[in-house]
Amino acid sequence: MSTWWRAAAGSLKRAAETPKLRSYHTIQAIPREVTGSRGSARDRAQGRIPAVVFSQTKPGDPTSISPSSSVSRKRLLTTEKKQIKAILNSVQLPFFYSTTFPLQIRAGSGSSTLIESGRVLPIKIHRNEETGEIMNLVFAWAEDGKEIKVDVPLVFKGEDVCPGIQKGGYLHIVRRSLRYLCPAEHIPPKIEVDVSKLDIEDKILMHEIDVHPTLKLLSKNEAMPVCKIMASKMQDSESAQ
Repeated sequence: MSTWWRAAAGSLKRAAETPKLRSYHTIQAIPREVTGSRGSARDRAQGRIPAVVFSQTKPGDPTSISPSSSVSRKRLLTTEKKQIKAILNSVQLPFFYSTTFPLQIRAGSGSSTLIESGRVLPIKIHRNEETGEIMNLVFAWAEDGKEIKVDVPLVFKGEDVCPGIQKGGYLHIVRRSLRYLCPAEHIPPKIEVDVSKLDIEDKILMHEIDVHPTLKLLSKNEAMPVCKIMASKMQDSESAQ
């Protein structure tokens, strides 16, 4: 196990003891020495995962998420498979895609020389369709002041005391995430939606969800519901009678 991964593993152990901290995982990476499919295959055989980090913004379009839209500060890297798996075990999907992480780029495997650092947001995990093995990772730089498109997961709470559910209804979830344009320093890992006061037929609309004032909801119809308390089929039939 390389020296820099042992240091990262120590950080992971400490992180497990304080799970409420958002910045406890510092992703360790080194520059990719060889590009192309052969180079990537060699990296995977050595226990590393190829990765790319890019700037999400392109001139004239602050909401672009295409890696090809901007080559500014684009970095081709490799990360340690063991560390990435440990992070995914702690910050599980879909919250991984709405959590920013510190990134440190070292000069090489086992090197203590730091050549670049910053915060990044995971954009995509490419997996082998048959085995599920992680093939490569895509990140976007997420420095303070940058605005980034993020699909933020919705977590519903209060079902145990919801009046509509207590009357025999059920929670119908329409959306499990919402897309926002977020300043990097205010990206929420999740948004809690409180349904504890909803009665049957009550619903919560997109624009009614309370978020940080700097977040901009990216939806053409903000009046669409994210959830609704539905009556059971038995209740519907009784009402019809």
